[in-house]
Amino acid sequence: MSSNKTVETDSSVESFINQVADEQKRKDSREMIGLMKKITGSEPRMWGSSLVGFGKYHYKYASGREGDFFITGFSPRKTALTLYIMPGFERYQDLMSKLGPHKTGKSCLYIKSLDAVDRGVLKEMISDSVACMRDKYECSK
Repeated sequence: MSSNKTVETDSSVESFINQVADEQKRKDSREMIGLMKKITGSEPRMWGSSLVGFGKYHYKYASGREGDFFITGFSPRKTALTLYIMPGFERYQDLMSKLGPHKTGKSCLYIKSLDAVDRGVLKEMISDSVACMRDKYECSK
């Protein structure tokens, strides 16, 4: 059975953020670290080479595949700040209409700049997402 390619590492989050070329993305990343740390009560950890994650949960699929992943996190990608809202977005339709400019994937929220979105709405969405994950899975800080 294959294992998860994206795993927690001992790499420095600060060094990773300092290497982000775009100054606005570095600023947004530092703000996300503060917000996600406050919401989760967890220290930021690198997952793979480009994901900053907070907390951890253990999953096990019906197929027998299992592993660990972060409860919430982000990555300062070239085109957008990517936030990981692990339960997906179906439950957040109301909030997303108030968020501001964004795009979504299955559990990815793509934001060009935090200055363009409602931070209160974003905080509510992340907080609920973390609570949902902790309620559904056995989670650790």
